[in-house]
Amino acid sequence: MNHEPLLRRTFLKSFGAALSLGAVGAASPRPPNVVFILGDDVGWTDLACYGSGYHETPNLDRLCRQGMKFTDAHATAQCAPTRACLMTGRDVGRHGIWAVERLRGPEEFRKMVPPPNNTELPLNETIIPQVLRSAGYATGMFGKWHLGEEGDYLPSRRGFDEAIVTVQGRHFGFDTKPHVDLSPEKYLADFITDRALSFIDTHKSAPFFLYLPHFAVHIPLQAKEAGIEKFKNKLPTERHRNPVYAAMLESVDESVGRIMKKLDDLKLAENTVFIFYSDNGGVGGYLREGFNYAGSPTDNYPLRGGKGMLYEGGIRVPMIVRWPGVVKPNSLCREPVTCTDFFPTLMDIAGAKAPKNTLDGVSLTPLLRSSGQGALKREAIYWHYPSYLQAEGKKGAWRIEPSGAIRAGKYKLIERLEDGRLELYDLEADLGESQNLAAQMPEKAQELRRKLAEWRRTTNAPMPLAKN
Repeated sequence: MNHEPLLRRTFLKSFGAALSLGAVGAASPRPPNVVFILGDDVGWTDLACYGSGYHETPNLDRLCRQGMKFTDAHATAQCAPTRACLMTGRDVGRHGIWAVERLRGPEEFRKMVPPPNNTELPLNETIIPQVLRSAGYATGMFGKWHLGEEGDYLPSRRGFDEAIVTVQGRHFGFDTKPHVDLSPEKYLADFITDRALSFIDTHKSAPFFLYLPHFAVHIPLQAKEAGIEKFKNKLPTERHRNPVYAAMLESVDESVGRIMKKLDDLKLAENTVFIFYSDNGGVGGYLREGFNYAGSPTDNYPLRGGKGMLYEGGIRVPMIVRWPGVVKPNSLCREPVTCTDFFPTLMDIAGAKAPKNTLDGVSLTPLLRSSGQGALKREAIYWHYPSYLQAEGKKGAWRIEPSGAIRAGKYKLIERLEDGRLELYDLEADLGESQNLAAQMPEKAQELRRKLAEWRRTTNAPMPLAKN
């Protein structure tokens, strides 16, 4: 198929506004490439550029200096719903994936019956690679998919020209779909990066979208021995002290560095949007919530809680965007953003046609083009988790029970669906969510509660039922 006329049209649409502002110089012959690297369980404080004094992430730090650092970026509390929201630009009530599994924890301690949960992204959902491919992009995905592992749900059937899914939860000795013969010593982060580099080489002459979702730093904690030994000999900090975890994160950073070098070598970096993001908060912060979690390899402090919780430690994540000529280097964005925003953002960047499905996210391009200043035109960001996720080490305790949350301006409300309890926090004054203002500010609490209920109604969010 000859994409040349289409590419010319998409370039003019994509860059018209930026050219009128003088944001970019001479006209490029094609719209920008997009590289999207997704970390798994990478916490808000895990990167050196986000404050870690133990972990070493020199390539992500360099990406941060060259691009825009987001301090208020969010995901969902678990990986599968974030990936579904990212791919569709739609909230959990619309695609039906709100958890990894429907139920996790002993039944006798549940007061409600959770609704069904999709474990495969419905086929009637339009996803990012489909709209980008229609705009003339080559599309590749290598790594953790988690939105359906069989048949038509595989990424190779959903808009990706090239796709290899890693299907085993291990960093050594993993398997793939389609199957690739590998030595047991091959490290997963290195393997998917090798494939990503090959994809870039193959498609360097036309616009491409590369989606590289790592399995690191998800458990099991497995890293290369040289990295482990390096961090064993390094003085730990109060919050970060796990050498295996640090070595795993270093491998993700090395992957970022290898992709950056490839773009530089091929002279593609100046026309490539490079995004780094995480699918949920880090696995840590649980001891302060009153239950033990022996496997916690990190700590999200000063944020409260961790993965699987609606406190900021579970949903606030690192996010970096580099777009040479458009994003000001070393810029900072404090505007709240979330995973549904990537679909309309990439659609804008590519000049792609909007799908028929309703999009819940908003494009981040106004922030990217204004050094992170200004505010997005939306009222609030929402979360929905109508089920249970057990807390390790304490019988009958939950990391989360059926709950919802809303963030509007500086205020965040969490609603517990079992008994209607409300928690209201002023995140500007209380980032650690230590002071519940619901009793002091009942009008604000009820206002946000009504908005949350209306959002659930309009998105058809599945609700739990009381037992009996």
